[in-house]
Amino acid sequence: MKTAGIYIHIPFCAIKCMYCDFYSVADREDAIPKFVKSIIWEIENCSIDVSEWEFDTIFFGGGTPSLLEAKYLDSIFSSLSKKYDISNIKEFTIEANPGEAPKERLIDFNSIGINRVSIGIQTFQPKLLKFLTRLHNRNQIFTTYDNVRSAGFENVNCDLIYSIPNQTWNMWEEDLKTLIKMNPEHISAYTLTVEKGTDLFSLVNNNEISMPGQNQEGDWFVKTHDLLSNNGYQAYEVSNFSKFGYECKHNLHYWNIEPYLAFGPSAHGFDGSNRWNNTRSIDQYLDRINSGESPVSKNERLKLTDYLNELIGFGLRMREGIDICMIPKEHQDEFNDKITLTKKRYPGCFQNVNPIISLTKRGMLFSDKIIPELLF
Repeated sequence: MKTAGIYIHIPFCAIKCMYCDFYSVADREDAIPKFVKSIIWEIENCSIDVSEWEFDTIFFGGGTPSLLEAKYLDSIFSSLSKKYDISNIKEFTIEANPGEAPKERLIDFNSIGINRVSIGIQTFQPKLLKFLTRLHNRNQIFTTYDNVRSAGFENVNCDLIYSIPNQTWNMWEEDLKTLIKMNPEHISAYTLTVEKGTDLFSLVNNNEISMPGQNQEGDWFVKTHDLLSNNGYQAYEVSNFSKFGYECKHNLHYWNIEPYLAFGPSAHGFDGSNRWNNTRSIDQYLDRINSGESPVSKNERLKLTDYLNELIGFGLRMREGIDICMIPKEHQDEFNDKITLTKKRYPGCFQNVNPIISLTKRGMLFSDKIIPELLF
C-alpha cells in the first residue's frame, strides 16, 4: 500500500495579501454554501483508483479555511469518509489566520477530528504587518495561539516570513525568539518571494520598493537555521523546522513524490503517474460542477525525466537527501558526472554517505542554484 494524502483548497480570504500567489478570493462568503456542495460533488464523482493507497493525512489549505464554520468542513469530511477509507488518518491540518479563528470555532474544528493547526503569523512587527497587508495585529497573534492551545490542539505550525523590505535583523531575530518562546511544534520560515501577478511584483517592477540583496538573505538564512536548531527545531526541509516527530506528514507526501488527491479550485493532485490541476477560478469551478463537468483543466503524465527532476529537486531540499539507487542505472553515470562538476562549483555544499547524497547547511543556502545544474 502507498501512503497518500488528501488536499482540499478553500479559496476564501478576508483580503488578498499583496505578496500571495496562492489562489484566493475576497468578499465571496456568499458563495460558501454552493462551494461546499460543489466540493462534495467533486469528491463523490472522483474516479481515481485509490485501491492501493492508504490515506494518512488531510489538509484544508487556502485561502483561509478557518473562515468556514465547522459544519461546512464536517460535511466535506463526511463525504470523504463515505467515499474513502480514512480510518488511518494521523494528521488532519487546517490553516488559520490570527483574528480569523474564534475560540468556539476552533473547539468545533477539534471535535470533528482536525488535530493540527497552521497559523499564518508572518511577522510580529506592526509596520511589517501593514506592509504585507495582513489584517491582524500583534495581540491577535497571541490570542489566536492561546485559543488554539485551549481548544485542545497539541500539534501547531506557525509561518514566518523574512527578507521583507525595511526588515532589520533585530526585527527578524525578535520574531524568531518570540515564536520560540510560544513553543509551537513546527515552524515554517520562508523568504519573501516576488511572484508575478501580485501587488508586490508590481511595486518591485515599478521600482517603488527594492528587495533585500542576496548577501543579506544568505546571512539571515544561516543565522535562522542556527537559532532554530539551537532551540530544538531541526531543519528537515529548506524552509521547515520541527521538534522531533512533528514534521508535516502531508507536505512529505509532496516532497517524497507520493500520491495525493486534491479537490477545489486550483487544487493540484498526483496519482503516482499523472499530475492534474483544477481550474484556477471559483466561478469556472462552480459552473463546471453545476453542469456535471469535471473541474480539471490540465492533466499531464510524468515522463521519466520529469520524475527524476522532481526526485532531485524535492529530495535535495530535504535533510535526508536522495538515494542514488532511486535513479535508473542508465542515468546514474550522467547524474554522477553532474554531481562531480557541481561539487567543484559549490565546495562544501554536499555530503555523501553512500548511497545517500544530501546538501549541507551551506548547500541548502545555495539550493536554488545547485539543483537546476543537476536536472535532466
